[in-house]
Amino acid sequence: MLLERQTQLAQLDGLLAQAGRGRGHVAALSGEAGAGKSALVEAFIGEAGARARILRSACEDLSIPDPLGPLYDLAREAQWAMPQAVDARRGERLPLFSDALDVFDATAGATILVIEDLHWADDATLDFVRFLGRRIANTHILLLLTARTDRSEGQMRVRRALGEIPAASVARIDVPLLSEAAVLSLAGAAGRDGDAIYRATAGNAFFVTELLSCECETALPASVRDAVLARAERLSAGARSMLDAVSVFPRRADAWALAGLCGVASAGQLAECVSNGLLDDLGDAYAFRHEIARHAIETMLTTSHRRAFNQRALSALLERGDVATARLVHHAVEAHNLETVRELAPVAAREASRVGAHRDATGYYEVALRQADTLPAQERAGLYEQYAFECHLIARIDDAIEAQEKARALQQALGNGLKEGDSLRWLSRFAYLLGDRQAADRFGAQAVALLESVGPSAELAMAYSNLSQLAMLAERLHEALSLGSRAMELAERLNRPDVVCHALNNVGAAEQWLDLASSRRHLARSLEIALQKNFQEHAARAFTNCACGGMNQLDYREAQSFLDRGIDYCVENDLATWRDYMHGVRAQLRLRQGCWDEAASEALDVIGNDQATALVRYPALVALAKLRLRRGDPSA
Repeated sequence: MLLERQTQLAQLDGLLAQAGRGRGHVAALSGEAGAGKSALVEAFIGEAGARARILRSACEDLSIPDPLGPLYDLAREAQWAMPQAVDARRGERLPLFSDALDVFDATAGATILVIEDLHWADDATLDFVRFLGRRIANTHILLLLTARTDRSEGQMRVRRALGEIPAASVARIDVPLLSEAAVLSLAGAAGRDGDAIYRATAGNAFFVTELLSCECETALPASVRDAVLARAERLSAGARSMLDAVSVFPRRADAWALAGLCGVASAGQLAECVSNGLLDDLGDAYAFRHEIARHAIETMLTTSHRRAFNQRALSALLERGDVATARLVHHAVEAHNLETVRELAPVAAREASRVGAHRDATGYYEVALRQADTLPAQERAGLYEQYAFECHLIARIDDAIEAQEKARALQQALGNGLKEGDSLRWLSRFAYLLGDRQAADRFGAQAVALLESVGPSAELAMAYSNLSQLAMLAERLHEALSLGSRAMELAERLNRPDVVCHALNNVGAAEQWLDLASSRRHLARSLEIALQKNFQEHAARAFTNCACGGMNQLDYREAQSFLDRGIDYCVENDLATWRDYMHGVRAQLRLRQGCWDEAASEALDVIGNDQATALVRYPALVALAKLRLRRGDPSA
């Protein structure tokens, strides 16, 4: 019986009706764990099934999320061959997401896309939600999300993702705890003490359900965990062992995996767990009725039992051969199977990076590096380099520098001057991002000196371009042009458009004070190459320098255009560092245009982001300081 949810169901019905007319929406259901979000989804979908195509997915509580896991689920439900689409798009997300939008909006009627437990989502899945949310208004899609309202990092990332979708396209629907009256009604129908149940549960729907199913009449279990364990104790020994085995599978355990895990007796044991209300039979899989229940059973396992069950799960999944690498790594880590971790964690990291889940790629590299001591030095150095790159993309610059230093030391010991020189060039870049200009200049000069001694290379071309960028930023214009030209000449000879793109940006930015027409040509060419070749960071930098050039020439309309396009580009490609930097620049533009309140709001959004480095916060701080000076504010 679903009580006190008629308002939410009516709101969802209204949104579905609008989707049927071609006005899609995002509906975000939020509430604490156990509040009844999934029950509300089930009730809505059960009633809406005749009016819409329904595609379902969920995020899993893996140690590190499975990149785009929910999108793969939705693709299977829509019978779309997404793995081939990923390969065809070479991991580029925007074309892939565009394909997904075409698939999901292919029918004349409404389509409901469900993604549950978004607080466990990877970065790439959140980017898909942003992408779809920014285009959903003109579709027949209702995107139905559920997420917890705790103060976890995952929930904060969900809040930020929803905040970057146009407000008119998002309906936030609260799923509150049950009132005392509702609990008394449910308890009365079951012949139980409603007052005692409400005091114990405070209206948490899942806990209420567990206590109503509890056979203990004297003393109520003190927590959901205790209620679940009390029910589990009624199982036979075999069924209880099966319940323990299922508990190590986040979200759901495939029937074929359990058969491989527990043998021929598994069917009867699973049936007993289902009849006792501990598991749901999903047809091809089994799952706990709620993550709270799964977690309660899993936490009761001894370390040795948890490792043993995860190893058996890993073996069953490896035999299958078509399981997501993220799931394999999760079970390998839990099983303490170091050999498999060493083999698969770097693969999972590269897969995550490929689709733009950089936070998750960082996590996988951390897992790999914890077990890397026995690897050859060259392989270990490569892991540190890749880890440093991913860290810098998510603004963990201190970690990036530490990892790059370790990579450099390993390359130096191996006598690999080319790789050591490239490490020095990266250290120069990281030092600049951290705000340490002296270290940036020192590392940059050391990189060029070492790489020149090795001979012409793409690494040397990029080292020249790095020095050109540093000179441009210090307004040493002729030095920036000379080094930039040297970088472009070598890069073109070696067919490296990424380095050409980077150097064109430096040269164009420096030329604005010497030859405006040439500056605009070079910056436009840099942006064109970056967008064409999907050089995302180069594109963000080109948008920024084009906008700054417009502001310097007092062409505020052009600057506004580049900033708006650049920020949209960064949002859709999860380039948080450049997004925040450009918001600061746009705050400065708003100030120049006399839009003081908008300038303050945009600047404060950046300054309030604890993840932003000092360099990223700089344009916003300048805007806010100037504004407060003009207002006579003593806090300037």
